[in-house]
Amino acid sequence: MKSLLFLLLTSAATVSAAQAQTTTTTAAAPDPKKDVRVVQAACGQCQLGLPGKSCDLAVRFDGKAYFVDGTTIDSHGDAHAKDGFCQAIRRAEVQGEVVDNRFKATYFKLLPATSKAE
Repeated sequence: MKSLLFLLLTSAATVSAAQAQTTTTTAAAPDPKKDVRVVQAACGQCQLGLPGKSCDLAVRFDGKAYFVDGTTIDSHGDAHAKDGFCQAIRRAEVQGEVVDNRFKATYFKLLPATSKAE
């Protein structure tokens, strides 16, 4: 019985780890055939005024904010840290497109925080 319980717990942990690894699908390097855009990145609810009940990554460009698919708020450090997405608007290099009013990121690179306001 203990062996069965151990096997069940191990299987659940493996599935959870596999799912966590697939939540960020952005490429490690930008596509050289496409433009890289520098955008504002932050928590959509805490910083960019988007509706919602939890903290989710969003980007703003051309005066409009979009939730991001292809990477998550937790993939780029602690969102609630002093320079985290819920506390500050940061800059990021991105590639992707807006589909159904969401930004589908194929590349997302958070730029270093500066000492002055972003």
